[in-house]
Formats: sequence, C-alpha cells, structure tokens
Amino acid sequence: MPIATPPSSRAPGSAVDSDATIAPGTRTRAAALPPEARRAAIVAAALPLVLEHGDRVTSRQIADAAGIAEGTIFRVFSDKDAVIAAVIDQAIDIDALEHALGGIDATAPFDQQLGAAVEVLRQRVLHIWQLLSRLGPNHRESADRPMIDSPTLVALFERHADQLRVDPKTAARLLRAFTLTAVHPLLDDTPDSTNDVVQLFLHGVVARSEVDPC
Repeated sequence: MPIATPPSSRAPGSAVDSDATIAPGTRTRAAALPPEARRAAIVAAALPLVLEHGDRVTSRQIADAAGIAEGTIFRVFSDKDAVIAAVIDQAIDIDALEHALGGIDATAPFDQQLGAAVEVLRQRVLHIWQLLSRLGPNHRESADRPMIDSPTLVALFERHADQLRVDPKTAARLLRAFTLTAVHPLLDDTPDSTNDVVQLFLHGVVARSEVDPC
C-alpha cells in the first residue's frame, strides 16, 4: 500500500505555499495550492467578510476565514485592497452570470424561461448592490463598467425569435436593463416580483384587451 508523502517532503516550488494554519488548540499546515487556486480560495473566504465589514475587513480576518497564515495572502495579492478588488471582480464576472443562465431549462415555456432569467438577474443585482453598498467610493468605482452582452441570454431569446418584435440581442439588453430598474433597492423601494417583471416586459402596461391586434 503506497505511503502518502508528508507535506514537509514536497518538492520546493511545487505550489504557492504550505503555510501554517492557526486553529483553536492546534497548529496544522495548510494544503499547498497553486497561485490561482490560492487566490480563488482567499477571494471565496473574503466575500462574506466584505459583505459584513466592507473595506474595514482586516487581512487577519480574511486569513482566519481562509484557514491560512496572514502572510500567505500577500504571496498572491499585493495588499488588502487587491483582495477587495478581486472580490468585486468575482461578483461582476460575466462567467458566473453565464453559468447561472446556462442552467435554465431550454424546454420550458418562454415565459417560464424568462422568469428563471429574471430571477438570476435579480439575485445578481442584489448581490452586487449589497457588496458595493458596504464599500467606499474608491472601491465602487472599480465596478463602474459598461454592461456586457450575455451570449446565453441572447441564445434564450434566439430560441423564441419568432415571438419577438426586436432582434434577440436587443431583447436581452432590454430585459437586463428592465430588471435592473425594477428590482434595484435604490431605484424602487417596493421592487416588483419576478412574475411582475416578466409580465410587464412581455406585455407592457396597457391592458391586453385594449391592445390593437394589428
């Protein structure tokens, strides 16, 4: 039976670190990780702390949450602000949005697919707003970026192009913009429900019996 190689015998430079982790009543060694994996683990640990403390979060708190020595943070990040910037980047990363939208059932009725898409967009809006509301103006500016088209959302509309009055890319942009204004806490103190957003987006504000069929 093979004998596991102890952490101390790993080849130097095979990973970013194996720094000591401090735990109550004991001292163990953190698993060695490549730099990108270590960065991702630190960002994941920092996110809930930034949501709670904003930019007042300390590197010590982040290290404790990540289960690493404090110095390990600064092997992959230049400073605490760089960690916060990475947290913001992850929150607004289009790949995370694409992954969530990609999970929508493409065989469901059009309005149900739209409802699922609106719910994904709603959670994204609220999550980013909650994060940025905890941070100072300098950090908020780092999230001031143009809206990027979502290929997955465009594809949803392409599947139902025969029901649209506009092209799928325009429809996707309109849905994102409409959802933002309908659910953002700073734009409306009584945000619309997901179903209301879908119905207003699809049918507008005019009663259907009054719509000119032509």
